[in-house]
Amino acid sequence: MIRFFDFLFSFLGLIILSPIFLLLLIIGLLENGSPLFKQYRIGRNQKPFLLIKFRSMRKGTESIATHLINPSMITPFGKFLRRTKLDELPQLYNVLIGNMSFVGPRPCLSNQKKLISEREKKEIFKVRPGITGLAQISEINMKTPILLAKTDFKMINEMNLYFYFYFIFKTFFLIFKKSA
Repeated sequence: MIRFFDFLFSFLGLIILSPIFLLLLIIGLLENGSPLFKQYRIGRNQKPFLLIKFRSMRKGTESIATHLINPSMITPFGKFLRRTKLDELPQLYNVLIGNMSFVGPRPCLSNQKKLISEREKKEIFKVRPGITGLAQISEINMKTPILLAKTDFKMINEMNLYFYFYFIFKTFFLIFKKSA
């Protein structure tokens, strides 16, 4: 049932938000000549997939976890995209084709060895990674891999339709609260 909602909402989102996508693509193209950022991440069953986002960092930035990046590498438009979470919109395509879900553990990079190890212990990779989830609404990030894996484990073991919609709505609430 969750996959049905993922497909439906991502399909509708891509259609309804297409004017915003176009605008963000044009602005990104004008700012840095390359509006989209593509990066391999670890997905379900540890299968790598190509994650797509709007570019928020300068071209050539090292492919490491966001919290390890020098803040000066974030472009002025990228700061806006990150604050509003609009940089995540292209992930609707990842959800549509089934690489991701709206709700699930955030996909990690292949060089995040500690996080991968902790997630393997807890079988986190048996589910699709997501755009949001318990860790995101709890403001737990990849800086704390043990806590993150523990939180992801709790989320996937309690997941149902109620929590699916709860995490989505709570994420929107937090985005609007921070943007206000």
